[in-house]
Amino acid sequence: MLQRRVCNRQIDSKMDQRLSVITLGTDDLAAMKQFYSEKLGWQSVAENKDIVFYKMNGFLFSLFDRTSLATGVGVAATGNGFRSLVVSCNVPSKQDVDALFGELKAKGVNILKEPQDTPFGGYFFCFADVENNVLEVAYNPYIPLDESGNVITHKNIDNLA
Repeated sequence: MLQRRVCNRQIDSKMDQRLSVITLGTDDLAAMKQFYSEKLGWQSVAENKDIVFYKMNGFLFSLFDRTSLATGVGVAATGNGFRSLVVSCNVPSKQDVDALFGELKAKGVNILKEPQDTPFGGYFFCFADVENNVLEVAYNPYIPLDESGNVITHKNIDNLA
């Protein structure tokens, strides 16, 4: 197996199982920045006229022009509708889901699905940002969180099949 040096340590040639940045292509960067800042209360850690970065729990989430992003990675920027991606924020309890639902609804956020129970004991709701990207707030008893709200693991789900 090939070896490479990263941060003064030898690692094999496989890609590390981690993400550093998730970038969302946007048609209107100013409107998207306003939504994430004003409706969700997120604060950027770096930005310029082309891109905005938000520090998350162990990675960065960025907003960048859709056409420029598509060109940069070599794909077409056209198309709309469901993008086969849902970004989820897990919280420690059903009460936390309800609290966030109330706050976002009061701010006029486009709610796609009201809070509801799941067959496996979870609870969630979905909303959309100003460009119809789907976000979810969820309580999932199979995803334990640490004291900072970071995912610890995913419990075995063999019994749910």
